[in-house]
Amino acid sequence: MKTLHTFPTLELNDDLKLKGFRVYEAALCQTGHSMFGRRHFYKIVLSTGKTIITYTDRSSVELDGVCLYFANPHIPYSVDILSGEPGGYACIFTENFIKPLERSEILLQSPLFKADGNPAFRLTEQQRVKITGIFESMIAEQATNYVYKADLLRNYIQLIVHEALRMQPEDFSIHYRNASTRITNQFLDLLERQFPIESITSPLMLKTAQDYANQLAVHVNYLNRAVKEETGKSTTTHIADRVTTEATVLLQHTDWSVAEIAYALGFEYPNYFSNFFKKMTGNIPKAYRSRQV
Repeated sequence: MKTLHTFPTLELNDDLKLKGFRVYEAALCQTGHSMFGRRHFYKIVLSTGKTIITYTDRSSVELDGVCLYFANPHIPYSVDILSGEPGGYACIFTENFIKPLERSEILLQSPLFKADGNPAFRLTEQQRVKITGIFESMIAEQATNYVYKADLLRNYIQLIVHEALRMQPEDFSIHYRNASTRITNQFLDLLERQFPIESITSPLMLKTAQDYANQLAVHVNYLNRAVKEETGKSTTTHIADRVTTEATVLLQHTDWSVAEIAYALGFEYPNYFSNFFKKMTGNIPKAYRSRQV
């Protein structure tokens, strides 16, 4: 019989709101399931047992044995724990908690921050011992009153990320063929970092190719040419596709009204959003929402 595995608990949620960080030893759970959706926090887990992670528009990833996996707020997912063993750990933290490290190039390009990155790593015994030691150090530090505790905990997070990069370095090394490749990757990363939309009071800020060009400090014609050459799609098409993806997620997984979703996605009027959504999907938002129920 499957037991519902709820996460995070109210206690964890309260701690996360107050401090932006929580690390803990994962309780043994024979089986469990977490609801599909996006979380408002980052998560790093040392998993011991058999687990299936399901992402939007991706195949399920099955972890068996001792594994390290990352999850971020940009990608909806669910977790099914098929069997558990003692010895697991997890830490969760918010965007604001990790912001002081955002200027680190290695962290920005890590599996933790990449928009398409929710990787999992099978650990050797030596790696398990090393990662377990970092988690135990975080747990011990969390209990102290050290004035710079938050900085030290961020360093532990960064250390885990470095260990993950070391496990599969070829996957995360950045090699740009030319300037067009570099600016295109910067654009795609900036585009993805506008999402998820988590509140109707914080609407989408960058809406047009010109907005992105201004942010990247390049001429819009140069940006458009580079993106088209590298991807075969225009800058405007990339933006429209990503807004459409976000719109479908919000329609499916929130109780916001269509007008609220329209505003959150940067549309001045709901009918502008409805026309856009119908052009992109063939359905008006209300009809799409009814079909998903």
